[in-house]
Amino acid sequence: MAKDLDIWDPEDGGFWATEGKNIANRNLWISIPALLCGFAVWMYWSIVTVQMLNLGFPFTKPELFTLAAMGGLAGATLRIPSSFLIRIAGGRNTLFLTTMLLMIPAIGTGIALQDKNTPLIVYQALALLSGLGGGNFASSMSNISFFFPKKEQGLALGLNAGLGNFGVTTMQILIPLVMTMSLFGGHSMVLKKASGWIFGKIPAGAETYIHNAGFVWLLLLLPLTNLAWVGMNNIKVEHVTPNLGNPFSAFAKILVMLGIGLGTSAIGFWLMQPLKAGGMNISKWIVVPGVTIATLALLMIVPMGAQYKAALKRQYAIFNNKHTWAMTVIYTMTFGSFIGFSAALALSIEVIFGFKHVMVNGVMTHTIVNPNSPSALSYAWMAPFIGALIRPVGGYISDKIGGALVTQIISFVMVGAAFGLAYYMKAAYASEAPEQYFGPFLGLFLLLFVAAGLGNGSTFRTIAIVFNKEQAGPVLGWTSAIAAYGAFLIPQIFGEQIKAATPENALYGFAIFYALCIIINWWFYLRKNAYVQNP
Repeated sequence: MAKDLDIWDPEDGGFWATEGKNIANRNLWISIPALLCGFAVWMYWSIVTVQMLNLGFPFTKPELFTLAAMGGLAGATLRIPSSFLIRIAGGRNTLFLTTMLLMIPAIGTGIALQDKNTPLIVYQALALLSGLGGGNFASSMSNISFFFPKKEQGLALGLNAGLGNFGVTTMQILIPLVMTMSLFGGHSMVLKKASGWIFGKIPAGAETYIHNAGFVWLLLLLPLTNLAWVGMNNIKVEHVTPNLGNPFSAFAKILVMLGIGLGTSAIGFWLMQPLKAGGMNISKWIVVPGVTIATLALLMIVPMGAQYKAALKRQYAIFNNKHTWAMTVIYTMTFGSFIGFSAALALSIEVIFGFKHVMVNGVMTHTIVNPNSPSALSYAWMAPFIGALIRPVGGYISDKIGGALVTQIISFVMVGAAFGLAYYMKAAYASEAPEQYFGPFLGLFLLLFVAAGLGNGSTFRTIAIVFNKEQAGPVLGWTSAIAAYGAFLIPQIFGEQIKAATPENALYGFAIFYALCIIINWWFYLRKNAYVQNP
């Protein structure tokens, strides 16, 4: 069993060479597959909902979009408490417990999907719990930042995040595959509409074991939970976790803090639901900031002792730093786009290209199945695969030439790609043969993911340089928390704009936001008298 570390100074070259590097790398290579599973469980609703549509589950398209959105909302909100878990509960304790908790939504999803009559609210509750996987990113990145010296953090964080992001691609490839076979027993369902996987289409009438989409992750989570416990370390030095305590008290604190995030997410989701669905119909642009503020406030007032409050107050000091807010906006551009489009892409392909868009009795309809449509499950994996693959490259290049410069270049690319996508989405959603626009649509999405992936690496390099060793970890977690709301907002925006028959408006809005990020990045880090020059 790995021991707690009472001495840890990776900036000391002698310590790093003799023992620090080996310990840091061991923690990194356990962290990566655990984070991969977190992303997979968090984002699998983007694929599961497509198959639910193909199997004829009794839910509307907007209702299915709410599942990916619910997971996105919870995953983003849970990153807020997760940003501060390492200092309060320790890295090993946190990674062990949060990896183990992923088994709950995985098992629940496998059970629920065996019955088409399972109520929507059950799926929404499971999507909420899937957000635990999204929250894990903040604690994982914060933890790894403490293990490596600043000169190597760009690559180390890029590897952890980039290979962890492969959970999206792994899920998008693995789930369609395991749904074709009986791995865990249970009854199959018959496709009412053609589906697909990485090697092409699966025709209507084929048998599908959709419940495997949940159960399959147990094959990875069980050994990874054990590996996290026996192979990872808590760092007990002053700037990491000086008042660790015993594992059970650490687990209690983790559960309380995550419970706050789940609670505020659930309430926020209810507040945004339409009146006819029993909600309050409050705008997401009001609710999301409210959920963030409420989570931060509740974390501070929960009665868990003076040491807990002192540790949290010390970490909340990041909010007095102007760079925290600049990097939050910039990282939202890169990671928010990556995770949001990952959540929305498959179902968007299915809705935009899977149906003909024709006039019927003078009314534009979008319900006639397109027999020539591309399979969403055959293509959706490509974009997040490329985005995750190139993220470590973004960190490596930024280590060489500066993170802000790389961020500025990719920001211009993202503006151009967004405008191009708007054009082709508009054309496709008004066409009887939308498949003719699929090639440029997919190509531009791939370009957008390349740029976002490089930017994910470059922004974390900037954070590692701008902030001191105590603040860098919490800032990594905080910025990733706010950026992760893209996993909620982008599916919601796409769903709303597709319902309004104007999907291009979503991309116009994103392009304007990317242009704003260009200005912020230039002002803080690239102009002649920048606060920090090209960190």
